[in-house]
Amino acid sequence: MASIVAKVVNRCEEAVETKILNLSECELIQVPDAVYHLMRHTELKTCDLSSNVITKISPKFAVKFSFITDLNLSHNQMARLPDELADLHSLEMLDISHNTFITLPAVVFKMPKLRELKANNNAIIDIDRDEIITSESLEVVDLRHNPLTPSCHDLLKHAVVSFRIELSERVKEDWEDLTI
Repeated sequence: MASIVAKVVNRCEEAVETKILNLSECELIQVPDAVYHLMRHTELKTCDLSSNVITKISPKFAVKFSFITDLNLSHNQMARLPDELADLHSLEMLDISHNTFITLPAVVFKMPKLRELKANNNAIIDIDRDEIITSESLEVVDLRHNPLTPSCHDLLKHAVVSFRIELSERVKEDWEDLTI
């Protein structure tokens, strides 16, 4: 445990210089309050929280790290994001891949500068039709390797949007394949 704490503190100290906070592989279940304290005078540009066991992000994350442009939350155990993340007015790249999302968090469409959303390798089965995807800034949304329903897959495949939606090839269910 002490070595994990030391690792986190060292990485916070490095981030004061580099503006890049890398807390990947630190066995975190959330962002510790101490991190917010250590980083209070630093305008972070990048935050990497990948490969932890994080289940949720605190609403205060957006307040404390409001200048970040790049947020990596991949390889965690998250199923939702707080609405407060819409306050990340500089965020351009969000990676929520390899988590447990079953729906695309609506807050991602409220992030004013988000250009790239990686949401591949989750458990996303459907997209809220009303949320679908109104964004001035988005360029690419990666939804590959999600168990999308056939109707959702078709909707996304034929959606008329101003950005690229990356989808895996849909494998027909046995009952759909009439050649069997």
